[in-house]
Amino acid sequence: MTMNDHAAVSAAIADLNHADRATRLAAAQRVGAAYASGLLKRELSDEVNCHVHTKYSFSPYYPAMAAWKAIDAKLLAVGIIDHDSVSGCAEMLDAAASLGIAATAGCEIRVSFAGTRVAGRKLNNPDSVEIGYMALHGLPRRAFADTKALLAPIFAARNARNRQMLAALNALLVPLGIAPLDFDRDVAGNSQAAEQGSITERHLMYALSLRLRESTGGGQRLLDVLRDQLQVNVPAKLAPLLIDPANPHAIYDLIGVLKSAFLERIFIQPNADECMPVAQAVAFGNRVGAIPVYAYLGDVGESPTGDKKAELFEDGFLDLLVDEVKHLGFKGITYMPPRNTSAQLARLQTLCRAHDLFEISGVDINSSRQSFSCPIILEPQFRHLVDATWALYAHERLANHDPKLSLFSATNPLAHRSLTERVAAYALIGRRIDARQPDVVAHLVPTSG
Repeated sequence: MTMNDHAAVSAAIADLNHADRATRLAAAQRVGAAYASGLLKRELSDEVNCHVHTKYSFSPYYPAMAAWKAIDAKLLAVGIIDHDSVSGCAEMLDAAASLGIAATAGCEIRVSFAGTRVAGRKLNNPDSVEIGYMALHGLPRRAFADTKALLAPIFAARNARNRQMLAALNALLVPLGIAPLDFDRDVAGNSQAAEQGSITERHLMYALSLRLRESTGGGQRLLDVLRDQLQVNVPAKLAPLLIDPANPHAIYDLIGVLKSAFLERIFIQPNADECMPVAQAVAFGNRVGAIPVYAYLGDVGESPTGDKKAELFEDGFLDLLVDEVKHLGFKGITYMPPRNTSAQLARLQTLCRAHDLFEISGVDINSSRQSFSCPIILEPQFRHLVDATWALYAHERLANHDPKLSLFSATNPLAHRSLTERVAAYALIGRRIDARQPDVVAHLVPTSG
């Protein structure tokens, strides 16, 4: 590669995170061409990550850049899962095809478990009782429009609550001599809300982080304001990172501290307009050919991302929960191997197999400090999740080609086979799909034989 070639490729990679979508997609084509011509060499591991957030919820990365970051981390496949939004899904799939990496799409939403057998309990949501996170994985492209319509009222309700929380935040800041934040400029202005990208609690903490750094100048003064004026407990191991001018992740470290130790002071519980009944969300996912899955959190000791307190969640009633998840029509459970102990996940895996629930893995990306790689998935306990990812990829592409080819469709030619057999068959198909032409799948349609 000549110096000019190197400069052109570097510029194209930088453009993957440009504010303009057309520029990002054009850059993906240029970077993809560099891989195809040999100017760039792709290295591969057996790792996958099916749960990557983008700027359409909260992340440093637009979908095109997230796809490239997955390649840079040597992943075989990557999946976009944004909170309450599918607005980045098409870009992820298009950029991934240009770059030559397998990609899946979906979204993560909060739902109400009121009226179920686990009503009144804290599930996988640190901020709420009876409200849980679930994901729609393997969402066929043909279902993006319907899903966006489903999420539109949630988008509106969430932003009404976000404005209320910002008002509560300003009520705390102004008496301290800190200038108030403007929702449209300081919060929505740093989001993709104009395209129905969600505004999350992290956006509020991001706006607060920027204001605190601006008003204090950073350094020890920032720590003093956090501890003395905002009464934020800053962990000893994080304090040096927050004031280190050479720390490229400082803003995300500060967001993590605020989300863990301050957010609860302004947090307002979401209502029924924002959290639909779980049965409604599951039924929608099943109807459009997605794979609705419960997102297991499990009891938390030390949070890997620094934004969750040590707390008890589902493990005390896991048998009942998994049985109820199956009863509600969920088709699987997603979990993050680095977040839990081997014993926790062995128990969960046993329950998944006993209830014929599909297992999906991924590690959410919210911060520049986080790595896209997931080496733990190469351990024997989790190797099956690689095949599950290929099966998910095949499911999404085949279901988009023909709804009856959804992995869980009753009219699927393999519907008479066990889940284990169907996953194995779809994994083989997924590995055969050309990542640069992922919608060319007619020749891979399974038969009942």
